[in-house]
Amino acid sequence: MNGALLEVRGLRVEFDGFRAIDGVDLTVEQGELRFLIGPNGAGKTTLIDVITGLTRPAAGSVRFEGWDLVGRREHEIVRMGVGRTFQTSVVFEQLTVTENLDLAASFRRPLWALARRRRGVSEAVDAAMRTTGLTELAGRPAGVLSHGQRQWLEIGMLIAQRPRLLLLDEPVAGMSGEERVRTGELLTEIAKDHTVIVIEHDMDFLRRYASQVTVLHEGKVLVEGSVEQVRADPRVQEVYLGRRAEPGTDAGAGPGPAGGPAEAPDAGPVVGTSVGEGM
Repeated sequence: MNGALLEVRGLRVEFDGFRAIDGVDLTVEQGELRFLIGPNGAGKTTLIDVITGLTRPAAGSVRFEGWDLVGRREHEIVRMGVGRTFQTSVVFEQLTVTENLDLAASFRRPLWALARRRRGVSEAVDAAMRTTGLTELAGRPAGVLSHGQRQWLEIGMLIAQRPRLLLLDEPVAGMSGEERVRTGELLTEIAKDHTVIVIEHDMDFLRRYASQVTVLHEGKVLVEGSVEQVRADPRVQEVYLGRRAEPGTDAGAGPGPAGGPAEAPDAGPVVGTSVGEGM
C-alpha cells in the first residue's frame, strides 16, 4: 500500500434525531478494493453520501489525499478525483455508448468546448470501453443495453473521468450469474489503477472478490479485516443471524440478516447465502 487515500474520523450523521452514522472511523489505503457490508439501515449508503458531498455530517471529518471534503459541493469533490455510482444506473438512453463515455470524459471542458463536434474517440473514452468490454457496443444507444451492460457503462463513465477513488453502490444488484462474474473481474481490473469502495449485499460475490471488508451496524464500525476474519467474527454472525453461533453449530444455519432502522438507500434483501455460508 502507498498510504491512506481516504480518512474518516468521528463521523456522525443525524436525521430528525436518529443517528444514521454514529462515530465512524474509516481508513482506506491507496490501491485497496474495500467492501462495505452490513444489515439494512447500517449506514453504508449514508457514509458514501457524506464522502461525496450529498449529505453533510453533524460532526467529524472526511479527508481525501489530506483535503477535507466536508462542506464542499458535489461537483468540487468530483473534480478532486472522487466518483460514484448509485443503486440505479444513470445513463443517457438516447445517446450511444461512445457518446455517454465522451460526455463523462468531457466534464472538465468549458461549456463552449462541449458544443464543438469532435473527431474520433479520445484516449480516455477508448480506455474506458476496453476496460469495461463495451467496444463492440460502441455505436448502440444505451437504452438497448442489458441491465449488466448499463452498469458497466456507468462504471466506464466514471473511469473516463479518471478519478482516484471510485464508490460503487451495489454494482451487481439484479445481475445474472454470468454478469456478476464479469463485474467481479472488472472490479479486480479497475482496482489495479484505482482505489475502489464497494457497498454490497451479495455474500457470495463478497467472498469471491473482496480483500478487505468493513462491517457497519447501527451506524458504527462493527469489525474490519479480511474476508476470513470477518466471516469468523462472532459479532458479525450475531448481526447477520440474529443470535450468536453456539459452539459446535453451523454458523451458516438460521434466519437471514437481522433487520435494523429503516434506511431507504440500503433497502432490499441480502442476495445469496447468509454470512456464515456465503463467506
